Amino acid sequence: MTDQYPSDNPYGQQPGHTPQYGAPAPTGPDGEPPLWAPWYGISFGGAVRRFFKKYARFDGRASRSEFWWWYLANGIISIVLGILLGVGAATSQMTTVSNGYSTVSTMQSPSALYVIVGIIATIWFLAIIVPTIALFWRRLHDANLAGPFWFLGFIPGVGGIILIILAILPSKPEGQRFDQPGRG
Repeated sequence: MTDQYPSDNPYGQQPGHTPQYGAPAPTGPDGEPPLWAPWYGISFGGAVRRFFKKYARFDGRASRSEFWWWYLANGIISIVLGILLGVGAATSQMTTVSNGYSTVSTMQSPSALYVIVGIIATIWFLAIIVPTIALFWRRLHDANLAGPFWFLGFIPGVGGIILIILAILPSKPEGQRFDQPGRG
């Protein structure tokens, strides 16, 4: 078996690059760290590509930039789908019934836009649920926390706030214990 990383540069670092802490992960010929290692300072597009490459990997770590760039991309996509869904609902045929105490509007016949965007949004949500959980799990690993801390999000009222705080935590070198270099 040959070593895929050059031996003259044991960590594959680019000249002038300062690692965040300790010995940085090796990089391949394309300059990307392997999938088991976090990628500090990743670009927006790189984070989205890496998100889908590491689809259901719960091992390893994810840098803050990997994590937050993905959440920005997903937020943009969700907002666009929500706007299109709203336009589809607004162009659908509605019936309004009033009984003197309240008024209720119901959709008689949904527009084609509403149906199509609804299907696309459902497929999108189902396609990203597992990798999004896996990304959060890896982000917790980078902060040297066990992945099951993700379940704290189910605490009513404060769970989401707890998860945001945990996602903001800085990277810690001790988090390397979650890396599995042998897995590739």
